[in-house]
Amino acid sequence: MIAPSTAKDSAQPDLPRRPLPGLGVLRETGRLFILGLSVLRLIFKRPFQWREFVEQFWFIASVTILPAMLVTIPFGAVIALQVGSLIEQFGAQSLTGGASVLVIIQQASPLIVSLLISGVAGSAICADLASRTIREELDAMKVMGVSPIQRLVVPRVLAVMLVGLLLNGLVSVVGTLGGYFFNVVMQNGTPGAYVASFSALAQLPDLYISEFKALVFGFIAGLVAAHRGLNPKGGPKGVGDVVNQSVVFTFLILFFVNMVLTGIHLQLVPSKGL
Repeated sequence: MIAPSTAKDSAQPDLPRRPLPGLGVLRETGRLFILGLSVLRLIFKRPFQWREFVEQFWFIASVTILPAMLVTIPFGAVIALQVGSLIEQFGAQSLTGGASVLVIIQQASPLIVSLLISGVAGSAICADLASRTIREELDAMKVMGVSPIQRLVVPRVLAVMLVGLLLNGLVSVVGTLGGYFFNVVMQNGTPGAYVASFSALAQLPDLYISEFKALVFGFIAGLVAAHRGLNPKGGPKGVGDVVNQSVVFTFLILFFVNMVLTGIHLQLVPSKGL
């Protein structure tokens, strides 16, 4: 008998290999990292787009200042009431002011700023860049020898960072005043004890880490929004998709970065004793 030939089987094309799990996430992370390096490098390249920077700064500030203040007042009130109620159970009412203010300055204020910037300003930046991309405006800029990153991305990222830095100070002040009001009025606290506990527990590094967080969060929010806006897929429908993706990705990254920065701060900066 003649053995069956296997030439036909060997001639069959190989099936396409499945991509490795998580490869797309690593690829997007690498692209985001490269875009961040490009933005940092092009910040110092001339000419700087001052007009674009001022317009973006004014737009982001105008759409975030009022919502930030409206969110901070109830947020600071909840923190003051919850911390005051918890500390009262331990018989340490005199420390209510310092504890609530530290929570507002170190954690609440940067997170409120980051959520507002990424949700309001980041979505607007992403939608603008994605619309320009699907209209092939960015390709036309490249043909004319203009860098879209230097012309459009760098001013927007810097504007988000500066607004986040200034907005964080405003949110810290409003949150502190709101906590003071609710602690003194609703929990029968004394103004002197509130101020004394704050001065006894707080220190300048607490404000430094808060401002540094706001600066880093602004950079990340602007960078993620620009990255997703430069890479839309699916035509006009893709604009809405990348806007949603930019907001969700920014939230996830910011909460993780906040955890890392808080851990580093607590390890490097000793707490101020009474």
